[in-house]
Amino acid sequence: MEFWQTAIGFFWREESLLVVVMGMALTFILYHFHKEERHSIINTLSFFLACLFGQFVSSLLHAMQFTSAANILREIFVIGGGIALIRLWGLLTFRLILPLARVTPPRIAEDFFVIVAYVAWGMVRLRYAGLDLGSIVATSAMITAVVAFAMQDTLGNILGGLALQLDNSVGIGDWIKADDVVGRVVDIRWRSTLVETRNWETVVIPNSHLMKNKFLVLGRRTDQPVQWRRWVWFNVSLNTTPTKVVSAVEDAILQAEINNVAKSPAPSCVLMEIDKGCARYALRYWLTNLAIDDPTDAAVRWHVYTALERVGIKLAVEEQNVHFIKENEKYEEAVQQRELVRRLKTLKRVELFAQMSDDELHSMAGRLKYAPFAKGNLITKQGTVSQHWLFIIINGEAEIYLEGQSGEKRILNVLGKGDFFGEMSLMTGAPRAASVIAKTDVECYRLDKEAFEAVMLARPSIADEIAHVLVTRRAQLDSAMQNLDEASKHMEIHKQHYEVLATVKRFFGL
Repeated sequence: MEFWQTAIGFFWREESLLVVVMGMALTFILYHFHKEERHSIINTLSFFLACLFGQFVSSLLHAMQFTSAANILREIFVIGGGIALIRLWGLLTFRLILPLARVTPPRIAEDFFVIVAYVAWGMVRLRYAGLDLGSIVATSAMITAVVAFAMQDTLGNILGGLALQLDNSVGIGDWIKADDVVGRVVDIRWRSTLVETRNWETVVIPNSHLMKNKFLVLGRRTDQPVQWRRWVWFNVSLNTTPTKVVSAVEDAILQAEINNVAKSPAPSCVLMEIDKGCARYALRYWLTNLAIDDPTDAAVRWHVYTALERVGIKLAVEEQNVHFIKENEKYEEAVQQRELVRRLKTLKRVELFAQMSDDELHSMAGRLKYAPFAKGNLITKQGTVSQHWLFIIINGEAEIYLEGQSGEKRILNVLGKGDFFGEMSLMTGAPRAASVIAKTDVECYRLDKEAFEAVMLARPSIADEIAHVLVTRRAQLDSAMQNLDEASKHMEIHKQHYEVLATVKRFFGL
């Protein structure tokens, strides 16, 4: 009986109940509210309980008169139990309390303060065990100096990682460029920073390298969203004025819907230099998703190409002395003939020109303009009055929609190969009734008023036939939008026929 009383008296002290309750309470709170670290919390609790058991074993040794061994063993397990409690308090402070106060300290700061607490606790317990703290500090200072000299590179990396996070130079999720490495920071450790590149490579950069050398944090600007300016270069012949090039490119890009291209700041096209027989331009835009740089550049280049192609501007290359063989004139004539046949077939599929003769269609075929559009390009805009063009789709799909006053869009139809639009603007000069956007890459033929005017002047009677087609198409659109019945639709067609015919004749001066 005396044995157990001695053992329990050595094991259970005045502070023991408080320590045990503290450990269990911290574990319960963290396990309940910090689910991500449950495995680590359970391991820490297991270590704490193991230290308590070790203290109990030391009490048995004390009861068996092994006093020195019992005291040493008890101090070891008391230090271990304190380390477990410090770990739990660190998790509670840095993972729960500070985030609730909207403070998110770096992980290295947490590790640093917890380690300092470990060292302080160990030295306090050694002092209570009767060791001279002054001699311990002096000895530790000498050992620290030797270790610091031998491990100066490693310590530089550790201090560098701590400084990077404390001064917010770079954080996890930032895109950086260090030397020839461009990637996203995924972790900042004691020794190194891990950067994942777009090539699925993880680059390990020593923290001391980032501290000693210049690096770029991409897309970051104070009080601004994360977006990075990109440059798309292209050359144009000196025969084309810069105003025309800049206007064509900027109008197309500003109106187009291109993924990952910011609307603000707006893209801009600038003339950068004139050299080697051509003008060198750059389209500058802001990338919103830094992981998708090359695909977005490619999409923007395609928009630039199609915009220039529509206004008849060809991309140029640097002037060089090149030997070439002129193509046979018969070959060129055959190519032109095939293209003419293709255009005639396209025109014959258009309901608007169904009553025209082959000669009249042939006359118009030679005046068609090839007009490609990249996906997302705005082909026509609702309310526009200056462009009297008819578009005939060769390939691709285009979407017709109405824009409300508050900016909402109502999709009316999706057009495909062989469909046409813009006939009312071409024939009457009326403003565009709806907007049309390229749903995919679209190839079109474009017919303007001047090309059609010659046919109208040569045979004015065709105006009546065209007016009937125009009114019928408009009535079909109105009935689709207003759910008109067949009788009402026929009455509306008859009513509008003469009005549209008069407008067509007036517009073409017939």
